[in-house]
Amino acid sequence: MKVIRVLALCILVLVAASSVAADFLAPHDYAEQFRQHANEAPSRSFPLGTDDLGRDRLSRLLQGTRISLLCATLAASLATSTAAAVGLIAGYFDGWVDEIAGVLTDLFLSLPWLFALLSLRALLPLDTSTEVSAGATFLLLAAVGWAPSARVIRANVTSLRNSRLIVHARAYGCGRARVLWLHILPNLRPVLLAQFWILVPAFILTEANLGLLGLGINEPMPSWGNMLTELQNYQRIPEEPWILAPALLLVLVVGSLQFVVSGRNIWE
Repeated sequence: MKVIRVLALCILVLVAASSVAADFLAPHDYAEQFRQHANEAPSRSFPLGTDDLGRDRLSRLLQGTRISLLCATLAASLATSTAAAVGLIAGYFDGWVDEIAGVLTDLFLSLPWLFALLSLRALLPLDTSTEVSAGATFLLLAAVGWAPSARVIRANVTSLRNSRLIVHARAYGCGRARVLWLHILPNLRPVLLAQFWILVPAFILTEANLGLLGLGINEPMPSWGNMLTELQNYQRIPEEPWILAPALLLVLVVGSLQFVVSGRNIWE
């Protein structure tokens, strides 16, 4: 394994471990307000300072990292599972089944991700609870993000359908369900893993964009998206550079994911 991949993997493990242990590492509750310490600079009590409401930024960053990573991973799992189901059925059965699945896939591929998410998310009431907004955000991500993966999986299933392995399985009397579950699906594992790891950073960035526009996870629950809203007032950055922490962590995690997944050698 290349040095840069090891470093990126260590960063991801450290970030993931910190987010899992957020309840123990966070010095304060993410929603607790210290009004007398609003907009304070970093100190021993508040290592990353406080926001406009006096909430500890470090505590919110740890909790927000956990929420963003967990929900993006769950959304990517759901999208990959949906893509696997559609791709398996379309690629194996062919005919009118493949045509219907193809039309459905093309329909979702034609939708611009961000505009579709903005429209669907804007339909939710403004007073939606934080839990509902979090669940709705990443269900919407999964709902519009499965189509590209389904097309890739369908192409692989089509090539496997007439392979020697599948022909021998049919000759021995294996039914369609058994062939799909025991012979085709295990051979798709590398493709499914690749599609999953492609979707995770894409969903992380999409959630950040939604949060930046105020259509992501509702306050007071933190996420990278709604924490980035502080950067809209860019004039504060030279005076309060610590507000860049969520953006820097987002770039670090997404960049590390790309290095780990792609496996490229940066020195080449």
